[in-house]
Amino acid sequence: MNTGKAIKFGDDINTDIISPPQYMELGIEESAKYAMSALDPDFAEKAKENPILVAGKNFGSGSSRETSPLSLKYLGVKVIVAEFFARIFYRNCINVGLLVVECKEAARICTGDELLIDFLAGQIKNLTTGEMYACSRIPEHLICLIEAGGLVNYLKEEGS
Repeated sequence: MNTGKAIKFGDDINTDIISPPQYMELGIEESAKYAMSALDPDFAEKAKENPILVAGKNFGSGSSRETSPLSLKYLGVKVIVAEFFARIFYRNCINVGLLVVECKEAARICTGDELLIDFLAGQIKNLTTGEMYACSRIPEHLICLIEAGGLVNYLKEEGS
């Protein structure tokens, strides 16, 4: 389970918005500072206090580069909730150890709402409003990848 405050964005947030390409040559420590800056120049600071990113439809469309989920993870985002994700972005999140859940009612969540996400049961409780939302369940084998910090770490642990 994860708890935290939400920071919310809309539909069709692509990887160029999540991780602007003009900063890709910088290391992740530097490039992450510009994550989501086209929509919110203060996102990097806000992400520290709002570890749950909420979005609408088609979050993470665009290129398949891993810098987008890595930037969000580096900034302290623990979970991304969206109505639905671009498939490659979804898988890249799992591969880098970032939890992602789909929720058809994500639009009901507001910035600042305190959420409790039970990813095994497939439920989100909005502690601010008292509402409950169904979300995708995360299979146990993917939870193992996320808890290990991503696919590479998981494979290292399994190989030892």
